[in-house]
Amino acid sequence: MQFMLLIYAEEKVYDALPPAQLAEVMAAYGALENAMLKAGVLVAGAELAPVRKARTVRIRRGQPHFTDGPFAETKEALGGYFLIDCASMDDALEWAARCPTALDGCVEVRPLASPPAA
Repeated sequence: MQFMLLIYAEEKVYDALPPAQLAEVMAAYGALENAMLKAGVLVAGAELAPVRKARTVRIRRGQPHFTDGPFAETKEALGGYFLIDCASMDDALEWAARCPTALDGCVEVRPLASPPAA
């Protein structure tokens, strides 16, 4: 089964970290990625650019409307993801619990929808 580990954090928390502490967090992510690779569960993953660089598209009355950012009513923003392939939700939850952001943000674990039957 494939699962998305959606990583949410407050960007301002990471923006305020001293460079040495940010380097530690990034090293922890590198270690997690290496462990996933070694276990053969990592399919893909990426850090996302900050929310201030995002744009949102909505179609209203047949016309596209573009706005800056997602403007979610939350302090935490989607900052990155891992796509993993493992045997069960329990296994996916174990990987999510190893994510550094789980300490001060959250990691949503969501199974990918199965493709429709042919």
